[in-house]
Amino acid sequence: MFKNITLLLIALVIIIGGINMSNAKENWDKTFPKSDKVNIEKVTFKNRYGITLVADLYTPKNLGKDKLPAIAISGPFGAVKEQVSGRYAQTIAEKGFITLAFDPSFTGESGGEVRNVASPDINTEDFSAAVDYLSNHKNVNPDKIGIIGICGFGGFGLNAAAIDTRIKATATITMYDMTRVTAKGYNDTIDENSRYEMKEKLNAQRTEDFKNDFFVQSQSLPDKITEDMPQFLKDYIGFYKTERGFHKRSIGSNGGWNITSSLSLINMPILAYSSEIKNPVLIIHGENAHSRYFSEDAFKKLKGDNKELYIVKGANHVDLYDNLDKIPFDKIEGFFTKNLKESK
Repeated sequence: MFKNITLLLIALVIIIGGINMSNAKENWDKTFPKSDKVNIEKVTFKNRYGITLVADLYTPKNLGKDKLPAIAISGPFGAVKEQVSGRYAQTIAEKGFITLAFDPSFTGESGGEVRNVASPDINTEDFSAAVDYLSNHKNVNPDKIGIIGICGFGGFGLNAAAIDTRIKATATITMYDMTRVTAKGYNDTIDENSRYEMKEKLNAQRTEDFKNDFFVQSQSLPDKITEDMPQFLKDYIGFYKTERGFHKRSIGSNGGWNITSSLSLINMPILAYSSEIKNPVLIIHGENAHSRYFSEDAFKKLKGDNKELYIVKGANHVDLYDNLDKIPFDKIEGFFTKNLKESK
């Protein structure tokens, strides 16, 4: 479908996010309504590369003396915590969990220079840094921490679960394997010769970026839907470019990712050791999502009887961002209740 390399790079920018740095407003700046059942606090912590991450901590009101299970959440890849991950965090906090929605390194309000850079290593590390923070929080039980990765951060979440044994339960939502789609295109339609052509273009861009002391960004998501667009592209525009999901710090809404970010994604497959995950995993995807094969293939690699693939009937990829009639919050709550609250 995307044999033309230029078209592939344009398509990838939809899911490979980048964020304009901006100070958060003191008033409510989320894309979802504020709940009166939770408290929200902005917090910061550093990953092992020294990058300061910014997150929103959601806690149930009227906390008791008992330490609670906690869940770190991020994604979609290119979104910010004021969009999808925050909605998930707030909803799950209403159900008695402490949740942490964070902006990944180089994006949103989080630190890191140069801006708008993707890294399979650092973006995986960001989950573990969130676990570092939660493990040391006075209200969190450090033995009952889980994560949720959404879209591109579903893949990074699985990668984190494969290396970080402190993660006791992992859920992925409408998952993308960013390394696979960058290297091989949608449905693995990019062959070795086309990939080499893509690498030549990207490395030539590196030379120009160094020469000009400026990182050229990829094209942003189109503002308007046209009839000849693929349906999944229409779906992305319907979320990121409308009041439904627009946020000024999100690349899907407003910005561009460094073109050369694709190089590390091409060269570093992230799910090589996912078969070694021993703790429970719940993989959720929409029945009609163009990206469904990422979750199905990732699930096939998992071992053990504590893994589950859950397909949401009638849902497309973007439905699981914010469609409350489609997002199976009861399923998600049950999974984490069983594996965090009720587990020994």
